[in-house]
Amino acid sequence: MGLIHRLSPRLANQIAAGEVVERPASVVKELLENALDAGADRLEIEIEGAGSRLIRIRDNGCGIGAEDLPLALARHATSKIDSLDDLEAVRTLGFRGEALASIGSVSRLSITSNDSDEGPGHRAASEGRDQAVTVTPAPHPRGTTVEVRDLFFNTPARRKFLRTEKTEFGHLEEVVKRLALARFDVAFDLRHNGRSVHRLRPADTEAEQRRRVASVCGPAFLEQSLPLSREAPGLRLAGWIGLPTFSRSQADLQYFFVNGRIVRDKVVAHAVRQAYRDVLYHGRHPAYLLYLEVDPAQVDVNVHPTKHEVRFRESRAVHNLIYGTLHRALAELRPGDSPAAVPAAALAGEPVPAQGGLGLAGAAAPAGPAPGSRVPPAPGGRGPLGPPLGPQGTRN
Repeated sequence: MGLIHRLSPRLANQIAAGEVVERPASVVKELLENALDAGADRLEIEIEGAGSRLIRIRDNGCGIGAEDLPLALARHATSKIDSLDDLEAVRTLGFRGEALASIGSVSRLSITSNDSDEGPGHRAASEGRDQAVTVTPAPHPRGTTVEVRDLFFNTPARRKFLRTEKTEFGHLEEVVKRLALARFDVAFDLRHNGRSVHRLRPADTEAEQRRRVASVCGPAFLEQSLPLSREAPGLRLAGWIGLPTFSRSQADLQYFFVNGRIVRDKVVAHAVRQAYRDVLYHGRHPAYLLYLEVDPAQVDVNVHPTKHEVRFRESRAVHNLIYGTLHRALAELRPGDSPAAVPAAALAGEPVPAQGGLGLAGAAAPAGPAPGSRVPPAPGGRGPLGPPLGPQGTRN
């Protein structure tokens, strides 16, 4: 008898869950991204026990039809991509089609959804080991409610690795904050143990967006930061950078979004460090909130299970844009200057020279996105930098 054998679906799902579901915050991230991909503009997040007892997320997105509910809980089943070409130009936050299956393998999971404004909805339930999906009629308005109970109930060893309730909720709240900064056009309502933690209304105007930034990052950040906006061929950068006098003892106020997706990237981190190199003391960290837009075909998001890392096809151009924009703005500062004292030209910057092979339309700065593609927004699904992100109405 051979030594190599196929893993059971249950074991395969639990292995996948080890990559995707690290803690309750991981579950919330995957579910919220699904809701945003479904076109939701209102998200209600109810948490108990920092997510270990209950995670309930309700949205007003496109919903899931009864015939699709069993597949929604299956591995590698998705409505977001259909071919290799789709994978190479991903415009949605999720695309792997394994999150719900992974979550269902380590929790008691139920999804209640309705994809129409008329008629009843349906509920699909899956529980731990067997993951047999049952679908029954259930009343529900258009949209979806996902309920995750007793996370890691069948993997006690993993449950032991969870931190205190305060620590785990801190990670979970950070996930909500990041998505609130990415999508200004969406309302977020976060409750924990029956107490309202965040209630963020859609932010359509510049003043409302600034209020949301102040609510999430703190008023001091907005008061001690410079607004930025700059374009290069195929790239657009916007956001806020903190003054050197607003430096931090740790890198806890650094947000960088690529096409609406929060990422950690060595190219970006190096460019920011180089820009601040001459104005920060050793051991201090800058604060920033930056949004980069790039043709989806020019960035690979399929390099990490949690999609936190990306790979730029033209990393030198990205580095040059970030470094040049930040360095120019910081160089205009003088001791005692306030953000209002910095010349507007320094904040806008000069056009960045075209570089070979870069961009949506060759060597010249493009007037808009390439045919057949939509350039995603900077702050939020709406805003000054572009139309809404990608095709809406993809649920899983």
